[in-house]
Amino acid sequence: MVSKDFTIKNKMGLHMRPANVFVTEMTKFNSDVNIIMNGKKVNGKSIMNIMAACIKFGSEITVECDGADEADMLAKATELIESGFGED
Repeated sequence: MVSKDFTIKNKMGLHMRPANVFVTEMTKFNSDVNIIMNGKKVNGKSIMNIMAACIKFGSEITVECDGADEADMLAKATELIESGFGED
């Protein structure tokens, strides 16, 4: 298992569009992915779970990947989150 901490820098947080981008990219991998915020763990391949987590601007999250391609998955998650999902 690999994990990394992030601070969400999208002004609107993980609203529908970035959540969809994240789920779409994560489902390309075989590993499991969880997003942990405030002690709660949600499935990173479920748009409904991500939306329900209400991940806002400035939220501190941990992305945790576990499986055969976990390192590649975490690298992709890092790229998406650190780029702000292409938003300002």
